[in-house]
Formats: sequence, C-alpha cells, structure tokens
Amino acid sequence: MSTINNVFDRVDELPVKSDSDAASSESESSTGDETDVDESAAAETDTAAQEPPAPRRGWRGWRGRMVVAVAVVGGAAAVATIGYLGWRLHQVTAVDAAQQAALAAATDYAVTLTTLDANSIDENYTRALDGATGEFKEAYSLGSAQLRQTLIDNHAAGNGVVVDAAVKSATTTHAEVLLFVDQSITNAVRTEPRIDRNRIQMTMELVDGRWLASEVELT
Repeated sequence: MSTINNVFDRVDELPVKSDSDAASSESESSTGDETDVDESAAAETDTAAQEPPAPRRGWRGWRGRMVVAVAVVGGAAAVATIGYLGWRLHQVTAVDAAQQAALAAATDYAVTLTTLDANSIDENYTRALDGATGEFKEAYSLGSAQLRQTLIDNHAAGNGVVVDAAVKSATTTHAEVLLFVDQSITNAVRTEPRIDRNRIQMTMELVDGRWLASEVELT
C-alpha cells in the first residue's frame, strides 16, 4: 500500500499543463515543422537552379541526323554517277577508236584486193592473204590459186581507188564497213583502162591487235 500511495503522491506532485500551454506547444511544434519544410524546399530549389538543363532531343537533333544521312546518300549517289559516266565515256571513246582503226584497215584492204599486176601476182596475193582471216582467207587462197595462171596469161592488171567508205556498225572488236571502190582494169585485149564501180561490204575482226577482213561481199 505504501508503494502505491507513493506513486499516487508523485503523480499529484507532477505539474499539470493547462490548455493554453498545450496550444502554445503545438503551435511552436507546427511552426518548427513548417520552417523545416520551407528550408528543405528552398534547398531543393537552389540545387535545381545549380544543375545544368538537360539537353533537348527534339526536332533539331533529328534534323541534324537527317542532314547527315542525306549528305552521305547524296555523296554515294554522286560517286556512283561519276563512276558510271566515266565508264560510259571510256566505252564510247574505245568504240570510236575501234571504228576509226577498222575503217582505215578496211580502206587499205579494199585497195589491196582491187590492185594487182600479172608481173607481181604472187606479191599481190601474199598481201591479200595477210589482211584476211577465217573462212574468207581460206576461200581467197583457193580462188587465187585457180585464177593465178589466167591472170598471167592475159597480162591482167588492176588498180583500185576507194571513193567513199563508212562504218555501218562497230564494237571494240568487230566492225561492218561499206566501201565504194573504182577499179581500172587492163589486159592483153583491152589496153585502154575500163572503170568498174564496186560496192563492197566488208566485215572486220580484231585479231591479235590487227583488224583483218573476215568477210568480203560485192553488192
């Protein structure tokens, strides 16, 4: 009993807070909390102000990438175009050069074919065979052997002149050439020259760096 009484005695001795004191305490606590909140918010604002702004990844960034992509594609297209044009120019130049070479060779060969002399018939045939190739060379060799003695016996002679010539079609290794050739002919019976006007179509082939006749037709 004495112990319980002592406890109650101590309780009675504890100071009792009035309502006004409690309100004052709560007000001070509330004010302190608000002050802490304000200081925390201010600190966060200062920190946010000090941090650099995040980079903007908007239309400008995409536009820059698009410009770079377009530039790369455009550059590649330009290189391809230049390469193609260069190749085409090379091809055209090569074909033009082949046309000129084939035309010159065909013109010379037409003169060789239409110029002969019974006194130098073997030399004439040798030159003609040297400028021929393929089946035409074989046919000319056979025909010239059969006509050789006839030409000698008749003292035949001929002289050819190319009046005009043009390339009908050509590649770098093949050409079709049309020639107009006047040939003056004399023999033991006809001492006055007779002019034969010949239209010759000649096929030229590039063989081992030389333009040779692979086909000759009188039309």
